Amino acid sequence: MPQEYKVQEAIRQAIVAKKNLLDFYRQAAELIRNPKGREVFLRLSEEVLENTRRFFPYYRGNDLGSFEQFMNAPPAKDSAMLAELRKALDVNMHERRAREIALAEEQDLERNFRMTAARIVDPAARAVFEKVAEETRNHYLIIESEYSRTMAMVHETDMDIYVRE
Repeated sequence: MPQEYKVQEAIRQAIVAKKNLLDFYRQAAELIRNPKGREVFLRLSEEVLENTRRFFPYYRGNDLGSFEQFMNAPPAKDSAMLAELRKALDVNMHERRAREIALAEEQDLERNFRMTAARIVDPAARAVFEKVAEETRNHYLIIESEYSRTMAMVHETDMDIYVRE
């Protein structure tokens, strides 16, 4: 039974982390003036919402309420990601700093999901964490690609051009 409690606590923490990430992406989309950058953060927020929708039913606790109630609740006042975003007051830095924060958070979440998956005995619960880790990795790659593009770095779509020259 202690194993099940640990799994349920891990699932709860993952849901809360995803909610914080969702709130961050929504807030970043509001702050960013670049339409393409805004579009990326809105797309990521939609993916996090759907990802969490698939994950939420595995949590057996009732302290979060329904999926809709929890995901539509106001952002956590102590969210470190949102605090970092608010610190980036310079309009020109919002987009860059938002992406840097998102990169770090996605990387940290992926690592935590993979470590949790490795400790879970129940194959179904482990599969959920592995799937969420993979989706988190994909979010990281999307943000990394957009960050490279906006920072005028060599974008992966341009690699063939630079390699051939």
